[in-house]
Formats: sequence, structure tokens, C-alpha cells
Amino acid sequence: MMDRLTSMAVFVKAADLGSFTAAGAALGLSSQMVGKHVSFLEERLGARLLHRSTRRQSLTAIGRAFHERCRLVLGEVEAAEAVARESATAPRGRLRVSAPVTFGSIALAPLIADFLRIHPQVEIALDLTDRYVDVVGEGYDAVIRLGPLRDSGLTARALLPYRLIACASPGYLAARGMPRTPADLAAHDCLGFVFASGQPFAEWRFGREGEIHKVQPRSRFQVNDARVLRAAALDGHGIVLQADLILADDLAAGRLVQVLPEYETPARPLHLLFAAARPPTQTLRRFIDHVADRFGRQPGAGKH
Repeated sequence: MMDRLTSMAVFVKAADLGSFTAAGAALGLSSQMVGKHVSFLEERLGARLLHRSTRRQSLTAIGRAFHERCRLVLGEVEAAEAVARESATAPRGRLRVSAPVTFGSIALAPLIADFLRIHPQVEIALDLTDRYVDVVGEGYDAVIRLGPLRDSGLTARALLPYRLIACASPGYLAARGMPRTPADLAAHDCLGFVFASGQPFAEWRFGREGEIHKVQPRSRFQVNDARVLRAAALDGHGIVLQADLILADDLAAGRLVQVLPEYETPARPLHLLFAAARPPTQTLRRFIDHVADRFGRQPGAGKH
């Protein structure tokens, strides 16, 4: 049995072009097949749609009314298919994402808010934690991981390194002096970061001319939240070593001043990870690209 919509499309083309031969050439059909489609509709309707002669064909009165309605129906079908295609490619659904507390709260959360504005049919549950989560076992779609990668079989997208920078408030430096070498930090109050494990960030590293200078800072105040360390530094309580993305605005405004600027500061690798066992959904691909466009270093992805 012939498909009614296909026969309607063939009939409209034959009526528009004025012959079965022209319609067949446009649709990749024989003129005989075009005739069969028209005959199928005429038998179904119980009425003749076209006057046929050896020289020309023309629409009957019923054919003209049916032709007009067919054009409307076919237009609606095309519009419906376009909506379906757009819906199939438009990101939708829920993503579960994990990220380190500092990067997630300061850098990733605003980016997610922007992504949700662009894609209103997407939901994202962001879990901020500094522990290494099990991406597959705990049901995460994507994870931001700070530090060297382990061989886990996940797919990794490299992001810009997480560079640390040392700085203090102008008031603190006016009172205590500007350190000239990493060794001078021993005479300063340093603001220490404590990991989720409870272990402090016990060693600060600075590089210059190929030599690494290791410092064990004296920390009277330690906390596991970089935002609190930033606030303490702004209040003049000491020198902080934290990510430049956290401190950039304060440095630009002069609220904080970089110390030891002639030394290279530590940088830690940053990656976006997702399961390699299954292809990412359209929504996850869009999210990965969105993050990589802002924080990415290279377009490719690879397993680790």
C-alpha cells in the first residue's frame, strides 16, 4: 500500500510542474510511478484530481481544493519534523557534576549558571568536594579534577593549569616588609590551606632559573576554604598562596600585591573527566564544550 503523505507530495509536485514526466524527474521517479501515486489518491477520494490529455494536464475543481489543502498539510508535516529535529539536538535532561570546592564555587558555578541560561531544558546538580570521587560508581556525568591524573580509563579533556600565586595586602607588606626571596617567608605570617584529609599544604614551591625553592611556611591560621584565606589576606593577616583566578580581581584593584613576582609559582594540572565506556549525550557534549571554551587548553580529548 502506498504512503498517503508521499502520494500527496507527488501529486503537489505534478500539479506544480504541469506533467508527470517533470514531477518524476524532480523526485527521482518514473512518470509511471507518479501516475500510480495520483491514481492511488483518486481511488481513495473517489474523485478525479487531474484532467489528463496527451498534450497537457490540469487540476479539476476538486483537484484545486485538494491541492491547496495538501500544500498546507505537507507544510505542517515539514514544520513538525523540524521541531522534532531541533528537540532531538537541543540539550535537555539532568547532569551530575563534581568539582573541587574552590574551583567549583568561584569559577565553575558562574559558568554553569550561564550554561543553564543558554539551555533552559537542562538541569545540573553540582557537587563540590575535594575528594577524588568515583565517576562511574557514584553516577557522575562529568568531574573536574585537580592534580596529576591516575590511570582510570576515563576520558580526559585538558583545561588550563591551575596556577598558584603568592600575595598579601598593602597594609601587611607596609608593616612587615616585602619578602625578596622564598627564604624570607620564614619571617612572615603565612595563611595555610588544609585539605579535606586534614593535612595542611605544608610546602610552598617557587622556581627561578631552573632551581626550585621549597618553603615550609609558618601558618598561624589554617583553613580548608580558599575564600576564607582570601578574606584573611585582604584583612592583613598574612601572605596567601592561592589560585590566580581567585585573586585576579583583588590584584588588579590593588587590594592585594603579588610577592616574589620574579619567581615562577606552582601550577597544577586541571582536567574535565567523563566516562569512556559510553558515548557522551548531546547535553554532556555541549557542557564539555562550554567548559573547554572557557577553561580549555586544547581541543582534543584522550584517555588516561
